[in-house]
Amino acid sequence: MKLNQEPTIDINQLRDYSSLFSTKNVAKWLDGDFSSIKTKISRYNETWLDENKSCFDYLRHVYKVLEENYQNEYIFKNTFLNTELSKPPLKKDTKNPDVKWFNEFKVGNSIADLAMFNGKSIAFEIKTEMDSCKRLEAQIKSYTKIFNQVYLIIPESKLSTYARYDVGIITFNPNQKKFKHRKQSPTYTINPDAIMNILHTSEYRSIVRQHYYSLPKNINSFNQFELCSKLIKDIPIKKLNEYFIHHIKQRNVVSNDVLMFKNFKEFKQLGNALKMTKTQYQTMVTQLKLPIEYNL
Repeated sequence: MKLNQEPTIDINQLRDYSSLFSTKNVAKWLDGDFSSIKTKISRYNETWLDENKSCFDYLRHVYKVLEENYQNEYIFKNTFLNTELSKPPLKKDTKNPDVKWFNEFKVGNSIADLAMFNGKSIAFEIKTEMDSCKRLEAQIKSYTKIFNQVYLIIPESKLSTYARYDVGIITFNPNQKKFKHRKQSPTYTINPDAIMNILHTSEYRSIVRQHYYSLPKNINSFNQFELCSKLIKDIPIKKLNEYFIHHIKQRNVVSNDVLMFKNFKEFKQLGNALKMTKTQYQTMVTQLKLPIEYNL
């Protein structure tokens, strides 16, 4: 049997394989600890130890197995980032070229799987074959309070389940490795209360200072939230949307550097999730490309 072939794999092995691409394990790779890879090779693929292969080769093999048999959230996110960055609605805005991504973005009790901020704000919620739409109504309600657009990323086979929701929909055909889009027009009816609960203290103070040219004279650490909240509610919504996006983009999140790499497609989402610098990303890949016996 060739190295890139495996017998029928049960669901537990696929789940175990998928754990290799967890942020916990990858953070260890950045520190030179590749024990998680050794564990999987010893457990399922001992023949790899006798071949002149690298950990990078092995991870690519595992990724391909998952891609073909177990399309979990990581595979969805990664495939999406690899194929769709140059297409609407993700295509770079020439007027606002500085795009910032969040692997996850908390809004109230919900967490968007991906969030993008450039000239507008977009939330992406992923629903795989293994997910239900039980909480989706509440999630969408939360996201529309602060985002200009909301998109669901779903398997093509699930379109009939999700078509009724008033959001943009991006369907994925796993066989063709292609996404199709049902576009959503941007809206700017953001909710000031929801915005206040997301902004950091320094951010909402900055917005007030920027719009009104100064902070209230009687402001202190005890009343600043209440005072700034009242003032922010009086800012025209479209202007508030601009302030909000500007300040979120100042946060320490991943820029386009890692996401725009054309090589090493298996790891793009990991670079996003762990906010890797270009140097960290390249160093990790270089280490992974050493022979398995060197790393293990």
